[in-house]
Amino acid sequence: MLERARALDAGDPLAAYRERFTIPEGVIYLDGNSLGALPAATHARMAEVVRAEWGEGLIRSWNSAGWIDLPQRIGAKIAPLIGAAPHEVIAADSTSVNLFKLIAAALAMRPGRKVILSEPGNFPTDLYMIAGLEAQGLAERRLAGREHIAGALDEDVALLLLTHVHYKTGALHDIAALTRAAHDAGALALWDLSHSAGALPVDLNACGADFAVGCGYKYLNGGPGAPAFAFVAGRHHQALQQPLTGWMGHAAPFAFSDDYAPGDGMTRLLCGTPPILGLAALEVGVEIIAGIGVERLYAKSQQLSKFFRLCLGELGVDIPLASPADPAERGSQLSFRHPEAYAICQALIARGVIGDFRDPDILRLGFAPAYLRFEDVAGAARHLAEVLAGEEWRRDEFRDRAAVT
Repeated sequence: MLERARALDAGDPLAAYRERFTIPEGVIYLDGNSLGALPAATHARMAEVVRAEWGEGLIRSWNSAGWIDLPQRIGAKIAPLIGAAPHEVIAADSTSVNLFKLIAAALAMRPGRKVILSEPGNFPTDLYMIAGLEAQGLAERRLAGREHIAGALDEDVALLLLTHVHYKTGALHDIAALTRAAHDAGALALWDLSHSAGALPVDLNACGADFAVGCGYKYLNGGPGAPAFAFVAGRHHQALQQPLTGWMGHAAPFAFSDDYAPGDGMTRLLCGTPPILGLAALEVGVEIIAGIGVERLYAKSQQLSKFFRLCLGELGVDIPLASPADPAERGSQLSFRHPEAYAICQALIARGVIGDFRDPDILRLGFAPAYLRFEDVAGAARHLAEVLAGEEWRRDEFRDRAAVT
């Protein structure tokens, strides 16, 4: 198994990219779907921003270093990764904040409709943002199971809000089919691409999507709490009205007018002053992922997950798969169900195999192909087999959720 893994690594066209990331010695990192690894170039870029641009340029760097244009510039670099035009994407705020802005914008574009349709078990922040608007009497939340979503679209629905890759199972929604169903019902469609961007091909414009959001700290490797991004189809730019009308979204922010006038295009989706340090780090990660190409990354991630399952089979591991069995129907992760998933996850982390747990019984392993090797995958499978066959996961420190974060 190990020899086969090393042979696959030797023939991997993406193998050299691992050197562009900082991976601690002795760690097998299978949590890049939650927090991407640190790009090696980020060290120098952050030092440059802090020492030269901030330290020496001071306030002049808003112009001389191009700080003022960072949200648009990074958005344009993200755009090809999600099938959008450069002017349709902007890097700003967090995924949650961008969701709020775009949900409210959709409601304004569909007067007389208040229903936001989603599914139970969607990522909580997506549902919480709907609930916040519902508490103000501006929206009404409706949930439908995956197989009933299309049938739940009617004349009351203003917006369909779904996550492309389910955060627990990795199961994919069909963006094109469900967007078409929303449009047929007179509704708009907003897609959360947090587990998609930089990991698998997405073509928002080909699918007719109206809006999308996504985070910058998973497969885009922008660092913890990295700025998120938002997409609005160009056909909606003139009608776009978002409620967080901060000064950076103004048509002339430095005119300091008492009255708000929205900026052009995606600029009107900005709110407060851009976080320059976070944006600078995000730009490094985006450039690496864009340079590799999503198609190549997706092809390798499928190979990695298939090889992991093959290794588990050879090791005699029998643990139920919560993700779709077909790699074409899931994102860049594998999720397994086990009543002791939390303790098993902690036992693996103690061995240097870092995955994560999702309540109540999901062991989730992410495959970030930019820096993950087949040898890592073989090693992770061996460790999982040993943990499941042994007794270490029964230790109190692994089972006590109050003691281990």
